[in-house]
Amino acid sequence: MTVPMRPVAIAAVLSAILTAPAFAAAPFAKTQGQGYFRTMLGDFEVTAVSDGTVDLPVDTLLQEKKATVDAALAKSFLKSPLETSDNTYLVNTGTRLVLIDTGAGALFGPTLGKMLANLKASGYQPEQVDEIYITHMHPDHVGGLMVDGKPAFPNAVVRAAKAESDFWLSDSNMSKADASKKGFFQGAMASVNPYVQAGKYKAFEGDVELVPGITAHADKGHTPGHTTYFIESRGQKLQLVGDLIHVAAVQMDAPAVTIGFDSDARTAAASRKKEFDAAAAGGYLIAGAHLPFPGMGRLQTQGKGYRWIPVNYTRVP
Repeated sequence: MTVPMRPVAIAAVLSAILTAPAFAAAPFAKTQGQGYFRTMLGDFEVTAVSDGTVDLPVDTLLQEKKATVDAALAKSFLKSPLETSDNTYLVNTGTRLVLIDTGAGALFGPTLGKMLANLKASGYQPEQVDEIYITHMHPDHVGGLMVDGKPAFPNAVVRAAKAESDFWLSDSNMSKADASKKGFFQGAMASVNPYVQAGKYKAFEGDVELVPGITAHADKGHTPGHTTYFIESRGQKLQLVGDLIHVAAVQMDAPAVTIGFDSDARTAAASRKKEFDAAAAGGYLIAGAHLPFPGMGRLQTQGKGYRWIPVNYTRVP
């Protein structure tokens, strides 16, 4: 037989419940998960490694009317300044460990420079990297080459297009540049010259296979020697497009829109169209330094632009 609780007992129980500590009221963690994403491409392992994000005033950087940019961003529930990813990619071919771009290091503010920590979290050490391929020598792509004044990758050879190093490592070019651009030269020199002086920088020209399965491909316009890289294994293909695109929410629908960072806007737009048309027709993966992390997906043609289809999250066997 159940004995009913007296009113006094009920009140005591309710009081205890209402005055119990609120364990759910914990402080905000304010941290994100480790910034890496791994997938297989044939026999190759590809790891996207985040260098962090940076807020960019894309409404003024993009060469389009501010109202048009704002409207395009709003369609994707975004606004300017836009939190923009800075992605790097680590490719393990089984015989070589190759890093494509290195992030900003200490050159671009406190919200970037996370690449080394995330590379280590992904299970690799910088000493294991054999080669580093640079898409171009802007600070957010080469700054991670150095840490505390020393090469971050002591055993790696750095490679980039000759046209790129000839331009950015030139004191003469820096002296002729606008004051607003001199920092780009200084960042490139501080990051790359230590490898040059150590005999660990090796330039290339044209389209060339650097190691089996990884080919450099000239895509000038964003910078004089901007390079994309094709990764291929067992019939699967990925193109690392560097800075062919910066703001997917705007430039996928309107690929003719360029950005103020482009040294030759017309050539940059032409390079983007050529490569994106080929990727859409071929159905292969692309990955972009400033596409939302991990920045990997496929393209389909849609009107005058493209539909972006991000990679599906998958486990790695």
